[in-house]
Amino acid sequence: MSDDTGGGPDRRFPARVYRQGTEPDARFTLANERTFLAWIRTSLALLAAGVALEALDLPIAPGLRLAAALILVLLGVLAPVQAWLGWMSAERALRLQRPLPAPRLSAGIGIGVLVAGILIGAGLVLA
Repeated sequence: MSDDTGGGPDRRFPARVYRQGTEPDARFTLANERTFLAWIRTSLALLAAGVALEALDLPIAPGLRLAAALILVLLGVLAPVQAWLGWMSAERALRLQRPLPAPRLSAGIGIGVLVAGILIGAGLVLA
């Protein structure tokens, strides 16, 4: 497979994605990237909420506020990992002309962890 200049091997990262199969339709690749970026945006929102919760002097018990902030920050750190893994598996499937894999978060435990974490964090804040 060649790079954009037409010569030599493809040096794009990650190699285990880009050195497989053929280049898919750009529309599908861009849609996959938009999904990845949506998860990054969600991650940033979770991180900002966790930091703001701890930084602001809200009338919440300090221990509960800290626990809720830590949960939100942890979810904000885990979301990009899920986004990266989901992007890689979808891009690899596109390049190999295989069916797209089931979304990681909506296919079971991931969405449960995200929803449970947000509900626990909200419960701690409202307690």
